Amino acid sequence: MLKEADLVDLGRQADAVARRLHPQPWRTYAIDRNINFTNVCRCRCRFCAFWRRPDDPEAYVLSDSALDAKVEEAVRLGATHILAQGGLHPDLGLAFYENLLRRLKERFAVAMHCFSPPEIGHLAEREGLSVRTVLERLRAAGLDSLPGGGAEILVDRVRRLISPNKCTAGEWLDIMRTAHALGLPTTATMVFGHVETSAERIEHLRLVRDLQDETGGFLSFIAWPFQAGRTELARGGDLPAGWRPTSGAEYLRMIAVARLFLDNVPNLQASWVTMGTKIGQVALAFGANDLGSTMIEENVVAAAGCVHRASPEVLGRLIREAGFEPRQRNSRYEIL
Repeated sequence: MLKEADLVDLGRQADAVARRLHPQPWRTYAIDRNINFTNVCRCRCRFCAFWRRPDDPEAYVLSDSALDAKVEEAVRLGATHILAQGGLHPDLGLAFYENLLRRLKERFAVAMHCFSPPEIGHLAEREGLSVRTVLERLRAAGLDSLPGGGAEILVDRVRRLISPNKCTAGEWLDIMRTAHALGLPTTATMVFGHVETSAERIEHLRLVRDLQDETGGFLSFIAWPFQAGRTELARGGDLPAGWRPTSGAEYLRMIAVARLFLDNVPNLQASWVTMGTKIGQVALAFGANDLGSTMIEENVVAAAGCVHRASPEVLGRLIREAGFEPRQRNSRYEIL
């Protein structure tokens, strides 16, 4: 299907699945803010243009007042949750993360959807603690759910090429398994369109589906294409011969296959942030039931030169033009 199926027919099949899972007349969006409290990261992933070394003049760690101001603005604009992530900073320990959660939860009525599996693994290694203990302490401090970042492609051959200093595929899955066991729901992601094969994309989907069969903890799946601008992977000439950016048709094919394959993941989000609002809108006919966030702030994809913005009014109009009613949701995909 991924290589050969007729695109329009594939879209129809995926749309039928989405309508069976979500027969309501609406499609959803969220209002939140992606806050990157630091860009210092020891991983130095070759597909990422955001990270900086600790001594880089552009390196930063947000002050408490700067972080609070960002959350205060987001809440004023209607945000129901905050997605806070950082690089794997060698000097920021578990206490920093706990204090961040406690302070923000005390001041603001928002859900904290924070810290990807690589960050959790980094904290466990740095503190000499188990992943379970780290997650328990973060949950006690106010963590509500985990984003699915750091998955990229869950095949170690690929990870050795694009992110050799990051957690392995097995470690990513184990951290998510532990989070689910503790009652912390998560999302699952995929970054495709770089050095992976079609078979490796399917292996990624299989691993997500198998873990979902085991735990039921994934709320949604979000796939987006690799953004090459300003990345070491692109500068080094290490992309496959004949490589070209993922087209809109290729993106729609990938999410349609994901909707058909991931029969146990309830929600599939369209990545208008990387593909633009029009392709995001078309994705609602290719298996997606959610347009994701208004993205009051987004830094990581923007660092690679891909910048799209949309207000709640724009996302609502896109959903209506696609034949559905717009509904705002929270981080747990509950209609508000």
